[in-house]
Amino acid sequence: MRNVSVIIVVVLLMLVSSARASTLEDVQKKGVVRCGVSTGLPGFSSPDAKGNWTGLDVDICRAVAAAVLGDKNKVKFVPLTAKERFTALQTGQIDILARNTAWTLTSDTSLALKFVGVNFYDGQGFMVTKKFGAKSAGGLNGAAICIQADVATKQNLAAWFKAKKMTYKPVVFDTFGQAAKGFAAGRCDVLTGGRSRLYSLRLTLANPDDAVVLPEMISKEPLGPVVRQGDDGWFNIVRWSLFATIDAEELGVTSKNVDEMKKSADPAVRRLLGEEGIKGKGLGLADTWAYRIIKQVGNYGEIYARNVGRDSPLKIARGLNALWDRGGIQYAPPMR
Repeated sequence: MRNVSVIIVVVLLMLVSSARASTLEDVQKKGVVRCGVSTGLPGFSSPDAKGNWTGLDVDICRAVAAAVLGDKNKVKFVPLTAKERFTALQTGQIDILARNTAWTLTSDTSLALKFVGVNFYDGQGFMVTKKFGAKSAGGLNGAAICIQADVATKQNLAAWFKAKKMTYKPVVFDTFGQAAKGFAAGRCDVLTGGRSRLYSLRLTLANPDDAVVLPEMISKEPLGPVVRQGDDGWFNIVRWSLFATIDAEELGVTSKNVDEMKKSADPAVRRLLGEEGIKGKGLGLADTWAYRIIKQVGNYGEIYARNVGRDSPLKIARGLNALWDRGGIQYAPPMR
């Protein structure tokens, strides 16, 4: 009986070992990273008129392609609805899911998936019409609020208003898209949902200047890329591709100065750029894997600014997404 148990353990270890290598080998063989994205969310993942994808989530996939294949453009973007996204990853249709997906206990433990980190700290918030006049969430007492018939969204809203001893009039819709149309049609004063979605939606209104996203968040919704469980090698590659962009910003390494920074005497910079230390060995990649990410895609600050920050139409303040030593909580382990 003991021998049978040993055999079972050995077989399981062999299967896990095989799974660990499979995604990287498959990506290298096909020469492309298959990335699941939204069907169109400005600032995060959306195509232009020519079919070119841009966004904060898009750039995570481009970073992985740069690290693994040496070319940020070797990505196949697969648009997915919220209903399709997890199945597409579970069944191997995609290699990475980067689709404004919140890291929760259920999604991290019950779906055979694994979150690699956070590329955007989000939360449920409010968008109001300017004519309503609210400057902060404290001014929403008695407001008519368009809301999606989602349990978590409704519970967050009810709990927050109860804690503030305020009232509201819910205008409930089956989907967020329907709630957004209700807001645009004037059926409510306020729309509630993830602030990332609210900022993107605001740009699609007939007159974006007639609405404003309030600064408060009433829930925690950490968004980040996801991979399948059981493939630790691929998990590490995607995780450290994200971390490389964050560490690069902290160390002052940008897409513009990265070649000059290779001459730096700072050990942390030299480790990041593959000039010394573990280099690419631990990930099974070329020593220049992080250099290629920064050179081709940029550091986290550059990625944030052009997609959702100061250089984008959304102009979302860094807030929690600022680095840990600059007023935010964005943080990556050191490369050593």
